[in-house]
Amino acid sequence: MTINCNGKFIDLSFPKVMGILNITPDSFFDGGSYKNNKDILKQTEKMLTEGATFIDVGAYSSRPGATHISEDEELKRIVPIIELLIKSFPDIIISVDTFRSNVAKETINIGAAIINDISGGKMDNNMFTTVAELQVPYILMHMLGTPQNMQRNPEYKNATTELISFFTEQLYKLRQLKLNDVIIDVGFGFGKTIEHNFELLKNLALFKNLDAPILAGISRKSMLYKTLDISAQEALNATTSANTIALLSGANILRVHDVKEAMEAIKIVEQLK
Repeated sequence: MTINCNGKFIDLSFPKVMGILNITPDSFFDGGSYKNNKDILKQTEKMLTEGATFIDVGAYSSRPGATHISEDEELKRIVPIIELLIKSFPDIIISVDTFRSNVAKETINIGAAIINDISGGKMDNNMFTTVAELQVPYILMHMLGTPQNMQRNPEYKNATTELISFFTEQLYKLRQLKLNDVIIDVGFGFGKTIEHNFELLKNLALFKNLDAPILAGISRKSMLYKTLDISAQEALNATTSANTIALLSGANILRVHDVKEAMEAIKIVEQLK
């Protein structure tokens, strides 16, 4: 199970870590933390040194109720950062967290390697054809609604079966377009209640039947800290617990704020094999 990232073949049969680099002022955990290039480079170096295979760069905050920004604003935020990271770390594999096909095209053209789309192709009709033309790995995430409205009373008859249907349909479209490297992400916290999130975590192994690598993005999310009645800042231990469950269910990539702890979870789980 390999994906081709700018000519580098990454084997996902051994789980990998994707470090989160939010360059947004309002992300739920680390919004506004990296105010200048020095801070950004320091955090990126820390994550790469601790073992991250991928760095996921996001310029559009997708937390519940986040402020909508224009495509121009997103590009203005993200393009200089990608150029800075590639200049500073020539071997870096950058994933771009965007739902816009033009942002995908522009960032891949300057050296990014992966597109991570929270909308699973639902917020830009040109996304699937764009990633197929670019032939880059694509992370297909499920979200109910938009970041602005997704947490207003999300409802499912059966969250697991509805998500499997969604992925089956979207994967079919992408495979018809001859895009091979598609990774699925159930989208913990994106249009789901705490109960929905834990149901999906419990049933994560069922998504292996879709024959695509699985990314789990649970790091410090409200499903964890609200369950424990703590803050996102206090939710590292809970994140490690949830990441371990995801790994035991077959997750191939952990998308996290805390790389060192995620790498440790992977090493412990791999010992069972």
